Amino acid sequence: MNISIKRLQNDIEKYARYGKEPNSGITRPSFSEADFEVRDLFIDELKQLGLEVKVDGASNIWGLMKGNGQKKGTIVIGSHLDTVPNGGKYDGALGVLVAKEIIRTLKDHNIILNHELEIVSFTAEEPNDFNLSTMGSRSFTGKLLPEHLMDVTDSKGTRLTDCFKKAGGGLDHFPEMVQAHKDKKAFIELHIEQGKRLEQQNISVASVNKIVGIYRDQVTVIGEANHAGTTMMEHRFDALTAAAEMVLVAEKIAREDVKDTVCTIGKFNVFPNAANIIPGRVEFILEVRGETEEDIQRLVANIKEEWKKIKKARKVNVKERNILNQKPVHLDMDIVASIEKAAQEHDVPIVRLASMAGHDASHMADISKTAMIFVKSINGKSHCPEEYSTPDDIEIAGNVMLQAILNVDEQLD
Repeated sequence: MNISIKRLQNDIEKYARYGKEPNSGITRPSFSEADFEVRDLFIDELKQLGLEVKVDGASNIWGLMKGNGQKKGTIVIGSHLDTVPNGGKYDGALGVLVAKEIIRTLKDHNIILNHELEIVSFTAEEPNDFNLSTMGSRSFTGKLLPEHLMDVTDSKGTRLTDCFKKAGGGLDHFPEMVQAHKDKKAFIELHIEQGKRLEQQNISVASVNKIVGIYRDQVTVIGEANHAGTTMMEHRFDALTAAAEMVLVAEKIAREDVKDTVCTIGKFNVFPNAANIIPGRVEFILEVRGETEEDIQRLVANIKEEWKKIKKARKVNVKERNILNQKPVHLDMDIVASIEKAAQEHDVPIVRLASMAGHDASHMADISKTAMIFVKSINGKSHCPEEYSTPDDIEIAGNVMLQAILNVDEQLD
């Protein structure tokens, strides 16, 4: 029993049309017009498969395939359908579409599992205009509560609560998500690797046993706006040049760090952002990722120590506000073993990797036995239109995941 790669490829191309940019990139953030369209498509297709479909309080979409009743609880598979701006067609969506293809394959062969099998598409996994990444999975697992979200708006003033309602959710349904935790016995998320490790080893698939921690601070550098022509260089308190120096020193410290810890400053806002005005304020986001909390905190501390020197030398003020402190997550070794056993049963080489990117699985691990499967990414490209995984690699990974689900179904009590 194998998935249909032709059917799956047709799905990938179909879903890639929603939010497609002229340059072939995809922009489909959660609660955008394209997102609402793809939500409707996904729900309709789940209903056509005969699944029981529901949308929870955080607007996560769930589809339930009944089991034979011999074992209680559900095995959950899926990922997310939202994208970064001008992203690719595989990040997130592949995990959802492979999950849907696995359910179709089971139905094609009249296979009914001992457990119920559930597919999920989580809301707003990617960073977004509400500044709440992995929003759906964090809400579902109780890390984001109604009181955290009731006053949240995007940059245009749109209320998050209104978006939840438009997508079929709502804060009044959050208690139901907590009640649903006890039913989730396992979660397996398939995702593209988004790196070059599998490609370097010429291996199609990996099991994932840990997910790195992610730390983000919103940083505001406050200088003094003034006339660009009449203010002499010695009289300037330029927030942008100070911020630029801060970015460069952060990169330097990260490059010199002895651990596999990475630092990124990828979002920048300059005010007032005019050619003839010295920038008076700059906002950016500092992100640090590492395999241990100690590695992350060491790098953050080293960066901020150097920032104090820049602040003093340039006579600017610096304000920092933590917006994410996601701890490293160790995934369930029983599920990892089931994935690796499935690869052996298909005579497929497999390696074990840590994920350097955050995923919904990192939150689902708090409430159920959780692991991930990686698919080889060509040239390590992701979060860009060039993102690509070959049909052969996807087919291998999809069949490994199908077998892993059968293994987990037998092994879980």
